[in-house]
Amino acid sequence: MKLISWNVNGVRAALRYGLLDYLAHERADIVCLQETRCHIDAMAPLAGGSYHVFLNPAQKAGYSGTAILSRIVPRVVFYGIGLPEHDQEGRVLTAEFDDFYLVNVYVPNAKDGLLRLPYRQRWDGAFLAYVRALEESKPVVFCGDLNVAHTPFDLARPKQNVGNKGFTDEERAGFAAYVEAGFCDTLRAFEPGPGHYTWWSRVAGARTRNIGWRIDYFLVSAALRPRLKAAFIRSEVTGSDHCPVGIELDEASAPTTLPLALDSSAS
Repeated sequence: MKLISWNVNGVRAALRYGLLDYLAHERADIVCLQETRCHIDAMAPLAGGSYHVFLNPAQKAGYSGTAILSRIVPRVVFYGIGLPEHDQEGRVLTAEFDDFYLVNVYVPNAKDGLLRLPYRQRWDGAFLAYVRALEESKPVVFCGDLNVAHTPFDLARPKQNVGNKGFTDEERAGFAAYVEAGFCDTLRAFEPGPGHYTWWSRVAGARTRNIGWRIDYFLVSAALRPRLKAAFIRSEVTGSDHCPVGIELDEASAPTTLPLALDSSAS
């Protein structure tokens, strides 16, 4: 089973830049998109193939949002984490499958000047509590733009960015709490060293020179670690300032198939 995550920086823009071609080439079983910045009507081209489409849009038009495209029919889909403070921006979308929960997340940015860092810290605690509660009934895969470089290996210029958004002690501690709770940072199971990035500034030449950050992740419950076959970054795929990341899991059970559908928390 192949799972992909990608902050597309707007679904409409991604469609213009070849999203459908990428999906046809990748042939993933499940795709999680962040920063969709649209409502359900814009997702229709993505449901024209073999995917069931689920969207959690932000209340604010043209902002944030998450989507799941799945060839496998989920048992149920949850929108948000059940806390009004954190559920206005469409940042979490959860699909329950037979043998695991999949959580697609777009973590809030701390913003320039760290204006949103206090909120980000509340978010990190609430989200960890959410995935740990899910884990009480079955293993969890969570993925998305986590807006943090965990270690100095996760960005090209760590010394110059200490204390900046995405590399504060507080944000890094929030990520470390996932690892301490038993979640596996899947890429690090295969690639322990530096140079593996998923986001690049639009400053001229940053991507070409690979001066980037790894802020997009897949994490899995310890119970799923034996099924983890691969973790990878598609740095060659353009169309956004982020690139896709993915994992492959050994199959555990046969999927259910039903007619294709579009679904959204907001009509």
